[in-house]
Amino acid sequence: MGPHGLFWWIGAGVLIVAELMTGTFYLLMIALGFLAGVLAYELGVPLDLQMVAAALVALVAVIALRRSRFGRRRRMVDASTDPGVNLDIGSIVPVAEWRDGRARTMYRGAEWDVELAPGEPEDAHLYEIKAVRGSCLVVAARRDGSVAPGVHGAQEGTRHA
Repeated sequence: MGPHGLFWWIGAGVLIVAELMTGTFYLLMIALGFLAGVLAYELGVPLDLQMVAAALVALVAVIALRRSRFGRRRRMVDASTDPGVNLDIGSIVPVAEWRDGRARTMYRGAEWDVELAPGEPEDAHLYEIKAVRGSCLVVAARRDGSVAPGVHGAQEGTRHA
């Protein structure tokens, strides 16, 4: 094996190791181009055509990856409203009294600021958390009349026998 063949193998190996560290699949596609260079070398193709073959295979592989579901960019999701990021979203809190769309309530053993979502009524007793902005819960009135787990009218911290 000449120096060109060794170049292709070492290049592919380095790219595969780098891909294992990044996890993006793009370096793996370029490594496929290097493997195409190895194949061209083994077939006795001149160096300039080896490089062309490697570049074309890498380019096609990167474009194919980009068009697949693995290469698409994910749209940025606002973490304050994403229940996958913030487990408080969807929880139910009782709110006794509102003042201009704002209130304070006990939730998870602490007192929180609560803000009413736009267009929501102040006359409900139970509210669902729709977003969390710092230490402020943005809530909307709970639509169904069922009582949420953990909200039974008892003061938090009391024990039932």
